[in-house]
Amino acid sequence: MVREGDLVAIFNSIHRVMKAEKILKERRLNILLIPAPRSLQSDCGLAIRYAEADREVVEGALSEADLLPEERYRKTGEEYVRVAEREAPSVEVER
Repeated sequence: MVREGDLVAIFNSIHRVMKAEKILKERRLNILLIPAPRSLQSDCGLAIRYAEADREVVEGALSEADLLPEERYRKTGEEYVRVAEREAPSVEVER
């Protein structure tokens, strides 16, 4: 179900994860709604799995919809390693 290197997005409610799935599927993105892995805490019991190659477009779509996940993990071997959010590029402001 979750392949090596895949990302797993954890949301804080069933409503948010279902809304996220709907938005991502409407855009025909390669995601899968899965039961949250037992080793990860999830209030709603569901998560969204996606590939690292799709990370930018998936997280961009979620950001546009104000639905970024509470936490993200990458499957590494038998473990899930928490992934930090990507930082937005810094913008210099001229005064």
